[in-house]
Amino acid sequence: MRKINLISCIFLLLMGRSYSQDWANLSRYANENAKLEAPKSDEKRVVFMGNSITEGWGTTYPEFFKGKPYINRGIGGQTTPQMLLRFRADVINLKPALVVILAGTNDIAGNTGPSTLEMIADNIFSMAELAKANNIKVILCSVLPVYDYPWKPGLQPAEKIIALNSMIRKYAEKNKIPYVDYHSQLANDKKGFKIEFAPDGVHPNEAGYKFMAPILEKIIAKTL
Repeated sequence: MRKINLISCIFLLLMGRSYSQDWANLSRYANENAKLEAPKSDEKRVVFMGNSITEGWGTTYPEFFKGKPYINRGIGGQTTPQMLLRFRADVINLKPALVVILAGTNDIAGNTGPSTLEMIADNIFSMAELAKANNIKVILCSVLPVYDYPWKPGLQPAEKIIALNSMIRKYAEKNKIPYVDYHSQLANDKKGFKIEFAPDGVHPNEAGYKFMAPILEKIIAKTL
């Protein structure tokens, strides 16, 4: 029994070491990025940066990306400091015309440790400023509503998300960046996610993405 426990401890130690060596998960899209050709002269490439909500476009509603110069760089569970670290590799180096940033809910959930709303907002703003410095247009999205996180209950995130969205919206207005307000249209009377669009209260289902798609596409078309 002690031998089994020792093996388990060694495995967990190695897993932790591997995670710490690629904390931002830069390896996730490394091969795809290396194979991706530069955009054509008439191509208006759009990169989507985010967490599982962004990643879910490809797994839950892949039709949204078909036939369009859209590139998904969402990674489930990620927080804004992780995205900021991989922003150059997964966004800037792909030379898009536009980046769509949707981030922050996992920070509030504490996935990589405690964060203040100011810290979260600063990371989002830094990504926007990196994009603009590289002649990439930016769309900032509201964090989607959550009443409670299934994997970390009791954090009461609803009001924190509303406050963070207010900070993102004010920054977007000040810097003339388009802002996508999903939250006000997806929230229920408890300020959580409408169950018909997110059965687990966090992640959109196909109906949720179908509801979000025209809202976003209208702003993408206007921005480009």
